[in-house]
Amino acid sequence: MVSATRNSGDIEKPGNVPTSFGAEEKPVSNWKKPYQFYLASLSLWLAVLIVSLDSTGLAVAIPVMTTQLGGTTLEAFWASISFMLAVTVVQPIYVTTSDVLGRRIPLFVALGFFFVGAIVFAVAENMATVIAGRVLQGFGGGGLDVLSEVIVTDMTTMKERPLWIGLLSFPMAVGSILGPIIGALFSEYATWRWLGWYNLPIIGITAPLAFFFMQLKPLEDSLASKLRRLDWLGMLLFAIGAILFSVPLSWAGAMYPWGSWQTLVPFIIGILFLIGFAIYEKWPTEPVFPHRIFGNITAQTTLVGAFIHGAILYALLLYLPLYFQAVFVETPLQAAVHILPLCVFVVVLSGAAAFAVEASRMYRWEIWVGWILLAVGIGLMSLWDRNTSTAETAGFQVLAGTGLGILFTVPTIAMQASAPTVDDQGLAIGVLVSFRLFGGLVGLAVGATAFTSTFESAIASLGSLPESVAILKESASAVAFIPRLREVTLPQGLMDAIINAYGDSLRNIWYVLAAFAAIAGIASVFLKELSLESEEVGRQNWEVKEETS
Repeated sequence: MVSATRNSGDIEKPGNVPTSFGAEEKPVSNWKKPYQFYLASLSLWLAVLIVSLDSTGLAVAIPVMTTQLGGTTLEAFWASISFMLAVTVVQPIYVTTSDVLGRRIPLFVALGFFFVGAIVFAVAENMATVIAGRVLQGFGGGGLDVLSEVIVTDMTTMKERPLWIGLLSFPMAVGSILGPIIGALFSEYATWRWLGWYNLPIIGITAPLAFFFMQLKPLEDSLASKLRRLDWLGMLLFAIGAILFSVPLSWAGAMYPWGSWQTLVPFIIGILFLIGFAIYEKWPTEPVFPHRIFGNITAQTTLVGAFIHGAILYALLLYLPLYFQAVFVETPLQAAVHILPLCVFVVVLSGAAAFAVEASRMYRWEIWVGWILLAVGIGLMSLWDRNTSTAETAGFQVLAGTGLGILFTVPTIAMQASAPTVDDQGLAIGVLVSFRLFGGLVGLAVGATAFTSTFESAIASLGSLPESVAILKESASAVAFIPRLREVTLPQGLMDAIINAYGDSLRNIWYVLAAFAAIAGIASVFLKELSLESEEVGRQNWEVKEETS
């Protein structure tokens, strides 16, 4: 295979040098596809949209929901982290099962989980049920998120793919914009429960489109034979390791100190499980994370970047709305509007960057620019305070959003170009998406820890507090109290001190995220420019029954 020979050694090759695969080189428009292709693509776009909406819509509604249900800050963080935890654990499982069983069965399983989870969330009467609903949605959302990108690799060749990855990024990024706004509208003017209910009609459209129009080649072999080839032990080792590694990050510094056995013991055991998983993956026939995917510097560097990109993206989407609600004492809707500059530029640049790769056939320079802009933008955000002008809050978000948008799509192209064979391209994108979401989980957990520990010391320095705000002595109640900041009457000096405590706590998160971006930018120097001209198709490629028209 040409691609295997080229990429397995990570051989640098200019992106604008085409690879010949035969005499048929006639230019055919990338847009010339049968209507079934577009309807199947629509089902993927809708699937990505609901996952993106669900990932971001809860952030601005958390304070209201937590107050109504009598929850704590720790439960509020768990409402977000439980979703990410479930997504992170199941994504590699969806990728490996879809590679063995075919894409359709895992896709509909994911839709089913998401449907049930949305209902459980919508009818919840306490935070425990909210978290259970979020876990179920995470089980489904993890599959929808990763399979949508994997299926795009099945439906297109490497040469066609930048355009279609760019199109897939639009609903992903649009959800990042609409999610906070919808969350704010429902929590302020209706009920946060609609954040669950509105998913149902979208799933009702997505499932039939995928069922009737997704024409992927089925994999031969019996179901029993396929099930025997699955890496059951590898999936179990990864799930246990991911949970034990991630959960302590959410409570360290909040529920238990970092140095306590409750934090260190599961954290260390989780690391050991993940190391054991990585070693074990050399032997299965169909491993969850094939070692060959990691065999070159471009793949390794891209995965480091994906992990850090996820940590930054999900932390910003959670903590930026909270910053404006706490420091600027805004309503959830006002906070959602305030973060529009970030979200709009994520949308615009995620598509534009992929289209730029489509035109230039090169990706490395875009990734470098993305990391520089992201590090600078977040670094400048640490200068914010309650007197910062709208121009500064918007301008710094534009820089960060531009970087985030570029890094949403372009690294996926580099990752697929680095895959050893065409059939590994789906696995490669699945591994990347898993790394991004795993990074998101760690980013949320680290952010929660940084916020809680800083807030606790800042409030302690204020001494005794009036009864109306005495609950802030317990840092676990800090987020749930944010909506009440607009209602309490306090001496101006004390109010300023409390707002400054929120601002300082959130500013520490910006410092950490800016450092992450700088590290990823340095690592990206080692990327190689690989060819994007392959026209090979994989074994689950789009069936061309009606492509002669």
